[in-house]
Amino acid sequence: MQIHRTALVDPEAKIGRDVQIGPFCIVESGATIGDGTILEARVTIKRGSVIGKNNHIFEGTVIGGFPQCIGLSEEDCGGVIIGDGNSIRENVTIHRSMRPTDSTVVGDDCMIMVNAHVAHDCHIENNVVLANNVMLAGHVVVGKRAFVSGAAGAHQFVRIGSCAMVGGQAHLVRDVPPFVTVDGLSSQVVGLNLVGLKRAGFTSSDIKTLKEIYRVLYKSDLNWGEIVEKIGREHTSGVGLEMARFIATTSRGITFERSSLPTVAEARAAAKAADESAKRERENDESETYQLRIVDENGASLLPPPSKRRAA
Repeated sequence: MQIHRTALVDPEAKIGRDVQIGPFCIVESGATIGDGTILEARVTIKRGSVIGKNNHIFEGTVIGGFPQCIGLSEEDCGGVIIGDGNSIRENVTIHRSMRPTDSTVVGDDCMIMVNAHVAHDCHIENNVVLANNVMLAGHVVVGKRAFVSGAAGAHQFVRIGSCAMVGGQAHLVRDVPPFVTVDGLSSQVVGLNLVGLKRAGFTSSDIKTLKEIYRVLYKSDLNWGEIVEKIGREHTSGVGLEMARFIATTSRGITFERSSLPTVAEARAAAKAADESAKRERENDESETYQLRIVDENGASLLPPPSKRRAA
């Protein structure tokens, strides 16, 4: 065990073997740090936090901070549980549960990048990646192997399904089904996460099943009750069962599918047509001339001859 001389480690904290605690770290009473975990400089581990084995926690991170909820006291709050083998980068904040018997949970082998925030009572499963500046509100659930890109934000109680891919700066207010991709610009579903599925080792049969479910979920004319019943009836194992259970238990509804966008060729053709139309309108305007006449009641012009008019 290596503890830097400037670190403040409470004697009541539980520190495992081969733990490294860097300069200016604070480890409070009641905190637990598992074997082989490394705390870089200025890391704060608050009381009630349980850190597993072989985690690497970088500068400025705060784990176990007080929930950002009005009216709570220390006695109201639970803890934080961090699994094994996680990389938690600079200035991440992970807050404790707002219930005394619960915990905010991060699983194993996750990467949480710079400035990400995990609020109270979130549950992050194994092998999840949260990129820079991701913001998870309270009670958010992130399924295994999900990837949430930079600056994306999730409303409280939102669920992000396993192997989902969420684009940068997306704002999530409904559940994201497992295995899909959400476009960061529109914050809507744009298809299955085929790259992620292949990298995770899903078979062609699994992907075929998910395509069938996707068509029912987003392309059919069935109402929601009929969709849930059909998918639940036809898919009772594997990825189909996981998808069926997810949509059957949603309380916020699922993220909408993005409307079809034009191809590049279609967009260029439309732009060219618009330019030609504008050009024709300009030519018509220039070809038409107008003569202003001001006359009396007998039709005689009241304007002087052109040669005697003063320039404006």
